[in-house]
Amino acid sequence: MCLFTARRLVSRAHCGLKASSAKEQKFCLEMARPSSSLADFREVFAKAKHIAIITGAGVSAESGVPTFRGAGGFWRKWQAQELATPGAFARNPSRVWEFYHYRREVMLSKHPNPAHLAIAECEKRLSKQGRSVVVITQNIDELHRKAGTKHLLEIHGSLFKTRCTSCGNVTANYKSPICPALAGKGAPDPATEDAAIPVEDLPQCEQDGCNGLLRPHVVWFGEALDPDVLTAVEKELDICDLCLVVGTSSVVYPAAMFAPQVSARGVPVAEFNMEATPATNRFRFHFPGPCGTTLPPALARHETE
Repeated sequence: MCLFTARRLVSRAHCGLKASSAKEQKFCLEMARPSSSLADFREVFAKAKHIAIITGAGVSAESGVPTFRGAGGFWRKWQAQELATPGAFARNPSRVWEFYHYRREVMLSKHPNPAHLAIAECEKRLSKQGRSVVVITQNIDELHRKAGTKHLLEIHGSLFKTRCTSCGNVTANYKSPICPALAGKGAPDPATEDAAIPVEDLPQCEQDGCNGLLRPHVVWFGEALDPDVLTAVEKELDICDLCLVVGTSSVVYPAAMFAPQVSARGVPVAEFNMEATPATNRFRFHFPGPCGTTLPPALARHETE
């Protein structure tokens, strides 16, 4: 029996924290080489009633979305972890808004790839059979939503939502540009100078009488995740009888804990990723390669449906 429940683990999770060392991870998991048998996975899939699909940046990367992770992951001369923080926003909200304006504008030109579409089609199809699919995503790009996924838990928020720093109001926002002062701004070239937009010209709250400064409604490095979202995630992981891990490195909290915790209670977990991750040997299945290639046949209509 494992020493911690999912709630005790995720309640301590903060965005962007790396998974702890092997000694600190107190999961009781059997280490075994995972199977890559699609036929065996399909048998498990055919019987599953509640499927949880955990997705990460690897899914969006196949749609051409910049990840800002690893070597070369810079916007101008900064990496995401230097801009996506409360401190960075407090010091220079104009620069941070340029960064997010650039990301929003990039996403308006991107489209769901076969992996996103396969997940959405699977959810729609299985719902008619009284079976459920939930997508728990680390991504903030809304490509799952674009693809048609309905049951979606965005643990890191969304590029297309804002939150007022004064009144706390959260709202969807798909304006392009999000405010006139950001039109034509946000170029990623290292030689580009900061726009230095005055705070009063940055996105402002439209609630009556507020006019507070808006920020992207995303979870920044060092911030706690929304407890309501984590509660919803816990409920889904508690009832799932099949879990898929798609396009995630399994090294960043809290998502790094989700699938191993599910596996620890004997639920089959299948990993779809370009390469093996630190968690691979804890799962029953591993399918290497692009998610857009490996996932559609795995989630296609089964002969028993």
